Amino acid sequence: MTPLHAARERAEEAAEKLRIYAQPQRLMILSLLLEQGEQSVSMIDEATGIGQPALSQQLAELRKASLVTTRRQARQVYYSLADSGTELCVRGIEAVFGAGDLSGLPTGLNSSDGEAAATLPGAAHFARLVGR
Repeated sequence: MTPLHAARERAEEAAEKLRIYAQPQRLMILSLLLEQGEQSVSMIDEATGIGQPALSQQLAELRKASLVTTRRQARQVYYSLADSGTELCVRGIEAVFGAGDLSGLPTGLNSSDGEAAATLPGAAHFARLVGR
């Protein structure tokens, strides 16, 4: 795989994807789907408290970015994470910012002392991950 520093187009695509993740309400939705699995719109609204108009807008952005998939059953629409790459990104964000653990990350990202690394606060944890 070509490193981002060697391929401007790939770097731009990555930056655009990161922009999608960098919105608090979208992160809340993605985190919920990671933790709870498939959820209906009403369940997402109840769990996050985002509110219907904003929730619809954020779900549309997540669909457009291919980070979630939908399934319709009668009048209900159910959302789930689109793929393992999305799951990995959400797990990584939660691990870096102290809201999750490293168990779902690839082995290469785990420290040899995973328990100690998981207790490090955000920036220190991130430094330990990238310093490997």
